[in-house]
Amino acid sequence: MSWQTVWPYLVGGLVLGGAALGGWWLWRTDRLVRGRDRRWREEDAVRAGRRTLAEVDRMSGGEFEDFVAGLCRRDGCTEVRRVGGSHDDGADVRGRLPDGRSMVVQCKRHAPGNAIPSREVRDLIGARVHFGADVAVFVTTAYFTGPAERTAVRNGVVAIHRDFLGLWHNGASLLSFGEVNGAGQGDRAHRARWRATYGGRKRPRGGNRGTRRPS
Repeated sequence: MSWQTVWPYLVGGLVLGGAALGGWWLWRTDRLVRGRDRRWREEDAVRAGRRTLAEVDRMSGGEFEDFVAGLCRRDGCTEVRRVGGSHDDGADVRGRLPDGRSMVVQCKRHAPGNAIPSREVRDLIGARVHFGADVAVFVTTAYFTGPAERTAVRNGVVAIHRDFLGLWHNGASLLSFGEVNGAGQGDRAHRARWRATYGGRKRPRGGNRGTRRPS
């Protein structure tokens, strides 16, 4: 077979091989660029979403309610709306859980050294009855007194204290806290360190009412 017969096939093969190589290189470059872009977006989302609890502590009462409503939406809750105000009837956020059950949420942004008394949990129980909600959730940047925690557990109120709030903020699902309700506030040694750090338990003052003092 002469060179004149072979060379067109050889050139064609080289052209096709070059085109295939060029296509592969473009495909690989596109995947690398898209992969880097996806990782950057994910890292940005993590940085934006994982604010420290110290930053949450600096929020106003209204900002904290918006923050909690956003976490509810992130976890698939629907019809979520902030309803807190001077005449909120004990509810700051209302909506529906992913399974369709209605929920009422009370949000209290207190200093970490404060503790939620049982009367505030009872107020939320009343709000659940008032709104005919299936589930009541109490979210706070502080902790619950022993009686308040027991009141919540006995009456099916999901009590999200400071430690649980940090877990929720960092990706734990709202529904998961129902399984560990009444836990997570630490043992006696943990509570002693907390009192030493924050100066003991104080009765919370103010609330999500009227002038929007920190709640």
